[in-house]
Amino acid sequence: MSDKHEKTHVHLHEPLIRIAKRENVSRSQSIAIRLVGLLLALLICALLIVAIVDINPLKVYGTMFDGAFGNNIRIWNTIRDTMTLLCIAVGLAPAFAMKFWNIGAEGQILVGGLVTVACMKYFSALPNILLLLIMLITSVIAGAIWGFFPGFFKAHWNTNETLFTLMMNYIAIQITSFMVANWENPPGSNTVGVVNAMSKKGWLPSMFNAIPNKDFGWNVVIVMLITVGMYIYLNRTKQGYEISVIGDSVNTARYAGIRVNKVYIRTMAISGAVCGLAGFIAVSGASHTISTGTAGGRGFTAIIVAWLAKFNPFVMILISLLLVFLNKGASQIASVYAINDYMSQIITGIILFFLLGSEFFINYRLLFRHGKSAKAAGR
Repeated sequence: MSDKHEKTHVHLHEPLIRIAKRENVSRSQSIAIRLVGLLLALLICALLIVAIVDINPLKVYGTMFDGAFGNNIRIWNTIRDTMTLLCIAVGLAPAFAMKFWNIGAEGQILVGGLVTVACMKYFSALPNILLLLIMLITSVIAGAIWGFFPGFFKAHWNTNETLFTLMMNYIAIQITSFMVANWENPPGSNTVGVVNAMSKKGWLPSMFNAIPNKDFGWNVVIVMLITVGMYIYLNRTKQGYEISVIGDSVNTARYAGIRVNKVYIRTMAISGAVCGLAGFIAVSGASHTISTGTAGGRGFTAIIVAWLAKFNPFVMILISLLLVFLNKGASQIASVYAINDYMSQIITGIILFFLLGSEFFINYRLLFRHGKSAKAAGR
């Protein structure tokens, strides 16, 4: 046999498109990518509007703005809904930061709102300031309990937190349905009606007189305090550091001596407590009633807010405002132009799709094939 070894040539075919991780993306670059995504979304929506309903897109966008900020009442309603959504997103932030996927915000909101209405109905004889304090505390406790169970089961039996928290939503919905049936007013209406409509006991009081019964100043104060507090908690405390370490690697956290199971339980209790507080705000500071639709899907929308904001509570303010603006604007164009609701929802969906897609391009880049196929020799 020959002592020479044959050389075999292996042709490595470079793919047409490769995905590579971006390194050290600056804040200005990430903002620019998001702006490009938003502009592309508006362009696609404009083409769709012209093609389907033959309406000037600029007028449609102007109508969307009018729906959210057209007058004082609309502005305050936008602020109200933004604060509720922001509170829920801030509540999800600590759980998501440690990669504990809390999908149970809907249920945590409902139980917080449910005990709020119970206090309004059964303790209405108390002075209003004391009643409000009791309502706030009980809503926080109820939400914390609803968050405690998934954390406890995850810590001790490694249950799937996504399924567990999702199932807790259905339990909260059924409990709410049962209580609504008991509290229905008037009888047979299957609704609770406005609680304490005459006395307004348990209603968050008005801070300004410019818009009687239509401003939500206390909602802003409470939620902004929670937002600042959560930012400090996540970024300036030992517990926030433990959350970030667990989010990076559970094994590293255990090696560093962090009691992961304890952090799971504590963080989920905090997450549920803030979402329960959102239930208090939704009832006492806005609707003054309870139903299975009180959460209104905002527990799931808040997941988008938290994710787009990278769990930064201050960035969540802008994202929450944007999503509420899109929702209000979509409703307005459907009303003004008699467009099917599905069309307005398509516009909102396209904008959200591009915003979420821009996150991909912030973290990754596309590399296209160039030149000839690489050739390598193997021995």
